[in-house]
Amino acid sequence: MEFCALASGSSGNCIYVGAGDSKLLVDAGISCKKIAEGLASLGIDPGMIQGILITHDHCDHIQGAAVFARKFNVPIYATPLTMEYICKKAVSAPGPQLQRPVDPDSDFYVGSIHVRPFRISHDALDPVSYAVEADGEKIGFATDLGVYDEHTVEALSDCDALYIEANHDVNMLMLGSYSYSTKLRINSPLGHLSNEDCAALILRVRTERLRHVVLGHISKENNLEELAYETVRQALAADTRFGTDTHLMVANRYDPSALIRL
Repeated sequence: MEFCALASGSSGNCIYVGAGDSKLLVDAGISCKKIAEGLASLGIDPGMIQGILITHDHCDHIQGAAVFARKFNVPIYATPLTMEYICKKAVSAPGPQLQRPVDPDSDFYVGSIHVRPFRISHDALDPVSYAVEADGEKIGFATDLGVYDEHTVEALSDCDALYIEANHDVNMLMLGSYSYSTKLRINSPLGHLSNEDCAALILRVRTERLRHVVLGHISKENNLEELAYETVRQALAADTRFGTDTHLMVANRYDPSALIRL
């Protein structure tokens, strides 16, 4: 398997995942043009994408979904409320043949990639995240969740790679320029994971299989890439349960990050 963050953050989120001939996107929160350009930089024809997994209805996760789906005839996978919102907001909604409803309690396949959706806690209509598996390898995605529980931990267990949010530093958030109500929302169970919560979740799900961790959805205003990286690096370094190293990196905000092959 392989994956690459094409963009990450409140300005737009989109991740490419591939396993042999099976290729998909997790979210499409940048323009169709930028998605196509990002895929092209990896040597991937956008027409090879077989599905778009949408986590929730916020603009930074759905902006290019409808246009990309129609242009390249790619199905969108989303929970019914999220799909309804995508179609309502789109200038030209994808037809019923491109709409695939997601039940958070039911796994499905996109090509040879096994997809497991799971519910997350966020201030969206019906948010989910995903874990994907192929060829005996597993990648877990966890962004836009204010809190995690045992269901989250179980869904992300035994991953070979994690793409996980380290959204904010709590001190920077609370001392920053956002309104008090916005600060409370971000730091609430329906908001986003802090650097410390991100590190704690990684340690909860870490096994000897975990070889790659990518930190994403880092706030431009309430965090620093270096701070997020160092918080998680120190947590991983202090965790001596496993002899294997875990490669840690931060996803680029606007441009494709390094392609990770498992």
